[in-house]
Amino acid sequence: MLQLQGQCSKSVAGTALAPQLVVQPRELGLTSTLRLGLFQGCLGCLAVIFAGLLNRVMLTELHFPGLLVGGALAFEQFVAPTRVVFGQISDVHPWMGRHRVPYIWLGTALFCGLALLSIPLIFHVGHLLAVGATSAFVFGAAALCGLFALYGVAISLATTPYLALVIDRTSEVERPRAVGLIWCLLTVGIVVGAISIGISLKGLDGVSDPAVLQPVLLGFMAKVVGAVLVLTLVATVGMETPIRRQSQPAQGSPGPSSPQLQRQDAFTLRQAWTLITSSGQVLIFFSFLVLFTLALFLQDPILESYGAQVFGMSIASTATLNAIWGMGTLVGLLVAGAWVVPALGKLATARLGCQLILASLLLLVLVGLCGRVSALQLVMALFGLAAGIATNSALVLMLDLTLPQAAGTFVGVWGLAQALSRAMGKVFGGALLDLGQGLQQAMAWGDSAYPPFALVLLVECGIAVAALFALSRVNVHQFREDTGRSLSKVLALELG
Repeated sequence: MLQLQGQCSKSVAGTALAPQLVVQPRELGLTSTLRLGLFQGCLGCLAVIFAGLLNRVMLTELHFPGLLVGGALAFEQFVAPTRVVFGQISDVHPWMGRHRVPYIWLGTALFCGLALLSIPLIFHVGHLLAVGATSAFVFGAAALCGLFALYGVAISLATTPYLALVIDRTSEVERPRAVGLIWCLLTVGIVVGAISIGISLKGLDGVSDPAVLQPVLLGFMAKVVGAVLVLTLVATVGMETPIRRQSQPAQGSPGPSSPQLQRQDAFTLRQAWTLITSSGQVLIFFSFLVLFTLALFLQDPILESYGAQVFGMSIASTATLNAIWGMGTLVGLLVAGAWVVPALGKLATARLGCQLILASLLLLVLVGLCGRVSALQLVMALFGLAAGIATNSALVLMLDLTLPQAAGTFVGVWGLAQALSRAMGKVFGGALLDLGQGLQQAMAWGDSAYPPFALVLLVECGIAVAALFALSRVNVHQFREDTGRSLSKVLALELG
């Protein structure tokens, strides 16, 4: 969820290194911001389909190993560094007279096509697993991981120029509001996607036959990608002015290559590394972000299966868990931004958010003992509220722990921490479930589906405690002192 901020900053970093790209921001306005945010809403909808619906089908209906499911989904995050490459390409290589929109369209077309291909491939791998074709299954599993990796690359190709377009179209004053609205629309997309799954697939309640599931899921995915393609066009057409129409600089004003128009943070890689390593606070906050993101998403690959196997929920019903969580997150974001952060401060709010996440995870463990669906839904709403409060404060802290002269460099590091943590969460979530099931069989804990899921959630509680400890060592003042001294040395060497 925090990944959005990292993507934005990586795009800024690419822009900073390409002084020939001169962007004169036009006022984006509320209506245009909401229209541009439709694309981010589409990404949220697809995210809940992949992280929610498809992982549930693979785990519960097709009986994939949890490690394979988590590992395959994690490949989308493992290719996250390609965002930096695509940001740089869109900065320096205009296509069809534009730097951003054509790349957005190409990336969208690619990830929509790959999303469609994922359905038949998943069921083909499931068939190989069912018939015991071990060698073919291994190759099929590798192909599935490769498909998810390509999907992640296509997402990066579309989202990096998209978020760079947001930066291009907004001033520094307008940018925080625009990014905040777009983040909210991402959450709205998650909610809409979950509700759409619940409505469209209600007829699959109790169905586990792959021959029935595959055509229905393929038809549903075709409708979703069709809607995504249309909404992407609606969101982006007319949002970028062609290069040939941009006004030339007036006589006497600085040209594109003039130093006045170059960002001061266009450091070399070695200088940027010097800044990053100049303060121990960078490592501390990096560790916090990794632990915080893991505490939010370790249960992600097993949540819907938890609802199915422990609570007896159908495919449509488990999809509503993401909708409930998303609505709680949206409320938490708004409440934290409007009241909690101004009242308590950034660090105190982040601490409160992590404590609420820990409490929600403990409740998520306990609610499995009673098996009541209504109780699970209530806990997911509370979990979402806690996630929204914690995420808001973590985003604000991220901006504070960023040197203005090297904003892209620092927030790029924070974005990398979040992407890698999301990938680890998908892998470890599935692997811990497999471990729990293996221990249950080895130690004869009975036939209940609950213990392996409880293991995953209890480990997640431990990670939340570790995130609180890392947060207690974060010191914004120390960070600014350390990096400020290092920046002075870097600039002195450069001028000398």
